[in-house]
Order: sequence, then C-alpha cells, then structure tokens
Amino acid sequence: MKQADHPITTPHRNITVNQLGYPAETAKAFVYAGTGGGYEIVDTTSEEIAYRGRTGPAQRDEATGTMVCRGDFGDLRTPGTYQIRLNGESSAVFTISSNPYADLQQGLLKGFYYFRCGMELEEAFAGPWKHHACHTSEGIVYDDPSLRLDSRGGWHDAGDYGKYTGPGAKAVADLLLAYEANPQTFDRPIPLPDSDGQMPDVLHECRYELDWLFKMQDPRSGGAFHKLTTKQFPALDMMPEDDRADLYFLPVSATATACLAGVMAMAARIYRPFDDTFATRCLQAAERAWTWLERTPPHPNGPGFKNPSDVSTGEYGDPSDLDERYWAAAELYRTTGEASYHEAFRVLAAQPFPKYELGWTNMSGYGTIAYLLSAEAGVETDAAWVTALRNGLIEEADQLARRCAEDGYLTSLRPEDYIWGSNMILMNNAMLLLIAGHFDGGERYRELALEHIHYLLGRNVLDFSYVSGFGDRPVNRLHHRPSVADGVEAAVPGLVSGGPNRNLNDDYMLEHLQGQPPAQCFADHELSYAGNEVTIYWNSPAVFVVSHFVK
Repeated sequence: MKQADHPITTPHRNITVNQLGYPAETAKAFVYAGTGGGYEIVDTTSEEIAYRGRTGPAQRDEATGTMVCRGDFGDLRTPGTYQIRLNGESSAVFTISSNPYADLQQGLLKGFYYFRCGMELEEAFAGPWKHHACHTSEGIVYDDPSLRLDSRGGWHDAGDYGKYTGPGAKAVADLLLAYEANPQTFDRPIPLPDSDGQMPDVLHECRYELDWLFKMQDPRSGGAFHKLTTKQFPALDMMPEDDRADLYFLPVSATATACLAGVMAMAARIYRPFDDTFATRCLQAAERAWTWLERTPPHPNGPGFKNPSDVSTGEYGDPSDLDERYWAAAELYRTTGEASYHEAFRVLAAQPFPKYELGWTNMSGYGTIAYLLSAEAGVETDAAWVTALRNGLIEEADQLARRCAEDGYLTSLRPEDYIWGSNMILMNNAMLLLIAGHFDGGERYRELALEHIHYLLGRNVLDFSYVSGFGDRPVNRLHHRPSVADGVEAAVPGLVSGGPNRNLNDDYMLEHLQGQPPAQCFADHELSYAGNEVTIYWNSPAVFVVSHFVK
C-alpha cells in the first residue's frame, strides 16, 4: 500500500494489523481486542480463503486496559493482498510481499526534506506541501546582541520552527548509522533537489543539517550554541515563511558542544569517500568543539542549559553532559585513532551513568556503538571495556525481549513508557535490538524489532498508523504548523507522531482523555502537542529500523 494522497476516516477496528503489510518470510500476527476464536484470512483479489486459524487465549493487557488475543499466520507466505475476518469483524487490508517497506523508508526519509528551513520547497519535490523560503535572516547572538550570524539552513526541529543542536545531532547520527548498517537500501533516489547520482540521498539530506550545524559553532570559542529560535513559539496556523520574528542564537552549552563534536567526527568518517574537503571540515569542527570541552569542566548533575527568562521555546535542558562527552570521545577516537581520545573515553566510561540510551537526554548509546564498531573494525581498543559494553548491550536487549513477551501487542513498551514521545522510545528500543543483533549474530532481536514496526503502522489498540500518509488509518491532524496552515487536507506525509502519553501534558489531552489506560492516551488532533506532534528525532530511529527490512 502506497502513501495516502488524502486522509482516511476509517472507523476504529478491533482486529489490528500492520496496515502496510508483512514481509513474506517472517513471523506474522494480528492482535484482536476481545476473546477471539476462529478466523479466516481472505485474499481480497479473489475473495477466496487463503488461511484459517484460531487465536490464542485472551489475556489482559495492562498498558491498553483491554483483553487481547493474537492470531499467528506466519505460514501464509504467498504474496498478495489480504484481510482478516473474525467474529463478524474485519481488519485493514494489508499486503504480504518480499519488500513491503521500500516506499515507507523513502517516505520517512523524505520527511526530513519537508523539515528543511531556509530554502523554497518547490512543487516538483514537495507537491502540494510546497512553501516559500523561510527564516533567511541573520540570527542575533543572545549574549552579545551586537553580533549577528548567518542562521540559514538545517531542519525545523518539530511542529515548531526552532532548530536545536543536540536533537539535530541525534537525528543525523541515526541516519548515518542507518546508512552504515545497510548502505544498499539507500541506493534509490528519493529524489531531492540535491540528488546527483553520486552520493546517496540520505547523505545529501544529512549534509543539509550538517551545513547548518557548522553555523551553530560559536566563532569566538568553538563551543556550540544550544539552539536557534525566536523568543516565543509562533501561532499554530502560521506558515514558516510568515514567521519573521527575530531569531536568537541561545547560549553555548556543554551538551550541545559535545553533540556537535560527536556527530561531526562521525560525519568526517562517512563523508570521506564522497567529499574529502567536507570531511576535513567536519573533523576540524569536531576537534575544535572537543578543545572547548577540555577547557570546560563536566557537569554530571547540573545545571546544564536553562532558557533565559524571556525565552519560552523548547529548552531541551539536560542536567548531565557526561554521556554526550562519552559519545564525542568515542567518535573522535574511531575516526582519528588518536590515543588522547581513547584515554578520555575510558575515563568517561568509568563514570556511573547508563551506557545504552539513544535519546537526546542521554546520548551514551552512540558512544557505546562507536566503540564496539571500532573494535570490530580492528581499531586498537581495551578488551575489557569491549567485553563489558557488549555484554551490557546484550543484557539491555534481553530485558527488552522479556518485555515484548509480556506485552499484548508484542512491543517492549511498559505502561510507564507511554510518555511524551512514546513512539521515540518504541523506535529507539527497536534500534537497540537491531544493534544488539548485529553484535550477537542471532535473528531473535531482529524479529522483535519488526514487531515494533507492526505497532507503529497500526497493530496497536487504537488502530492508528502513527506515520502520516501511510496505511489506511494514518494520523492526519498533526501538531505541525505547516500541516495546519498550508490549506492541504492531508498532513505533510512521512512524519512519525509522538504517540500515546499517559501524563496528558496538554490541555486537549486533559479535557478528552482523563481515565484512559496509558496506551490509549492519544488523540489525532493538532491541539495535542504532547501526543500528536512530530520531530526529526522521532523520524530518524524509524528510518534506521525500517531500513533493516528493506531489500
């Protein structure tokens, strides 16, 4: 099933499936919110019954607050279009094919193009979601208003028009890791205005953000400005080109500087075969940021970045910079092989903080991945640390696997994980499972990661595909200013919604979702910024995960 051209108003169904479909040779299951029984899977082309089965026993699922059962149909491998029928009810129509997620991968990656700031999105590439160039003025340096700098470029962070160093670095890191892990899946052009048939489009897209990240490095010190935003968010119905308030480079922070060092060191390595000059510039930026970090003591427990009193845009505050420094040291060592970075990494690794997180509040997982990949590539590493970090990674994956076995929808999300951005947790967990599978060599983690894709694309209690424009019941009323203001009925496609949030952190949720179980605390409504917003760093782990299942 390809990207939807317009929103679908299909009623909620109790039989939930991946609305795009299933790879033919994998395990397959649907989930039914009810007691279950015998079911049929019908070939929708011939209307013939292709498969019969019975659901397993019903169990109470804590996160959804419902009785659920599952029907397994892994033996059905014939390519085709199907629908499940049970107790007089029907599922979404879905496909079984050898490569069901190729268009999805393209759509998720194209989502970053729609986030581009500072350039016109032309109809030839953006379709009806085109708009004029935005945010082209110089930005004011907040702590020195006499200094104005080029601010153009990069990606809007989310449903607003702010641009943030740390979250941007996470998004680029996810995309670069996706390319490193499965470069052949990125051979197909999206296409982009930058497409040249030489460098894969995923690297063109990342370069658009990296070129902006260069501008976030303070020319005076080498540290990285924390963010570039207006002082307040613009109205929800404002197109980006109409947002003409002053832009401010908000003060340098250690977390932002370490993130810039990490992602630039990573980029230097990956872009070297394509553009030696650009790769050298990336490495120089990383080394200059590291020099700033060496002059600045770590803050393991605060204070971190705080918004100035007259600024109310996203703070992205983080009380510890140890994890970001750990990532930076690992990437600089992997790229350069210099002993000083190795020693810095080992000193940081000995500090007591989690080493396997992949979120903007804790970037440690990227450092662990970089160090383990260094060892795999033959770079001199500390055998004890390699063993400890690898074993810890497998232990984390095993813990996620146990949660999958307990969950009615086969994901690793616990009731307490349904928070603001729960779909990021979902995809970060799937990403960690796949990375563990790389080092473990088994298929079990890969199979569990695929279950997380099934949830994202509709096999969840609310029967939503949480990716705009994909599936027959996709989220559409996103908290995303261009989607609200552009006059196009369908939301900008290929964007991952934040998902259910038990904490009900916005007024719309508080009014409409009181008393709902954690996994049902969601509304497809533009006023629900704590549930239905989008961000670059929710799309990025989804690209990583989906790319593992594309041929």
